[in-house]
Amino acid sequence: MMNEEVLEQSSASVEGSAAVEPAQIKVSVHADALPETIVKGDTFEYRVNVTWEASAGRNALLVVPTSSANTKGVTQIGLREEHSQVVHNGKSVSNTQFVYKLLADDSGNVSIPALHFQIPSAEGAVEVQTDIVSFRIEEPSDTVQFLILGVCVFGIILGGLLAVLQKKRSSEAKKKAVKQEDAELAEEFLLLKKRIAKADSRAWLLDLEKICKSWAMMRYGSDNLEELAKAGTLEGFDSLLEEFAHARYGGGERDAFQNKETWKTAAKLLNIEEDE
Repeated sequence: MMNEEVLEQSSASVEGSAAVEPAQIKVSVHADALPETIVKGDTFEYRVNVTWEASAGRNALLVVPTSSANTKGVTQIGLREEHSQVVHNGKSVSNTQFVYKLLADDSGNVSIPALHFQIPSAEGAVEVQTDIVSFRIEEPSDTVQFLILGVCVFGIILGGLLAVLQKKRSSEAKKKAVKQEDAELAEEFLLLKKRIAKADSRAWLLDLEKICKSWAMMRYGSDNLEELAKAGTLEGFDSLLEEFAHARYGGGERDAFQNKETWKTAAKLLNIEEDE
């Protein structure tokens, strides 16, 4: 836990008077209290207020920070300014708040050094500064570390389970699609048998070739029957390929019984049961 008494002492106002053209303007610096607990790895804000009082209608003062809050255990990672002004009883009270964004990158006792600011004027720059602020940066508790570790492990396990489930679903969907394609191909193949006696011989053989090409594409990713046969992938297809070539290159008509034998050969090679 942070030493609150130290913070209160370190947050006390540092006041002084400065001659800023052409009248006397009262300038003060005040650092707000830090968070009660700061843990290594935290980012936190340190707010410094530079306030001045002058007669109403005076222009705002230019306040320039001339130092950083970097120190052992603390790194300054950002700085922004916020401005406000209030007029009361003929007096103008203006405030410039410097908000330092800091990173606690080490544990132990830490002191933010005095932060310096400069107010330019015709009579010479006015220098103001904060007090040194001391506090303690705590190590992360084991509970927090175990909680973070547990969340990480749970995330990894959950991610793995989701990946396995997705892979299983994808595999099942692929199997279902292949099964559907097989069923459609088998139906088309069996319907072809019924056309043996009536269809033109050449047209019938070319339709059978299309079915065989679709079957090869589904299983081997290619419908080039000749190349697949040369590679040894399609064993026993030689006679079918001869029939297909005969039909493509204008060979004579085949009798119905010859086409039926060709159909039986194709049914065996494609592992499709005959529709007797």
